[in-house]
Amino acid sequence: MTRKLWGRASSVNVQKALWALDELEFPYEHIEAGGAHGVVGDTAYRAMNPNGLVPTLEEDDFVLWESNAILRYLAHAHGGPLALPEAPRARALVDQWLDWQATAFTPAMRDAFLQLVRVAPENRDPRVIEASRASSERCAALLDGHLANTLCVAGESFSIADIAVGLAAHRWFQLPLEREERPNIRRWLGMLAQRPASSAVLSLPLT
Repeated sequence: MTRKLWGRASSVNVQKALWALDELEFPYEHIEAGGAHGVVGDTAYRAMNPNGLVPTLEEDDFVLWESNAILRYLAHAHGGPLALPEAPRARALVDQWLDWQATAFTPAMRDAFLQLVRVAPENRDPRVIEASRASSERCAALLDGHLANTLCVAGESFSIADIAVGLAAHRWFQLPLEREERPNIRRWLGMLAQRPASSAVLSLPLT
């Protein structure tokens, strides 16, 4: 099987796919795309991913985009350490946390990330940063409280939800702003960092 992953490694969404592929120990070609690398505006790339975003996964003649869809596909198709629970309710919890990352935690911190990482200091809007920080703190508090009672984010076993939510939490702790300490998230991230497949992405800087 020919397998390619398109997308710049600095993208947190691309990092999800990189981590998942490394968990499976699959050979693949990683092609940097997006941002300074360009590519995503090319006709050939848009034919694969009309959004012009990253990541995009190619497996032979099969093409898939959207990071959490890629996580679900790899879990369904290849199993292994990514295998989803068989019980419907346990599987639903994985989906719940994947959706929460995409619709709550990551959107909450987006403005803070853009302002603090992408915008020059003299052009930053403190009100935008503070609103994003406050929203992110509410998400972090929810996650920390949840992790007080469970080993992993969707139960007692590692799942693709740990990849998605873990990368979001890791990014939150990297942002250069004041935040509440969250011991349960720290404990969980430390556990995830022990997984060999996480080492490449968790060691990357914000940009």
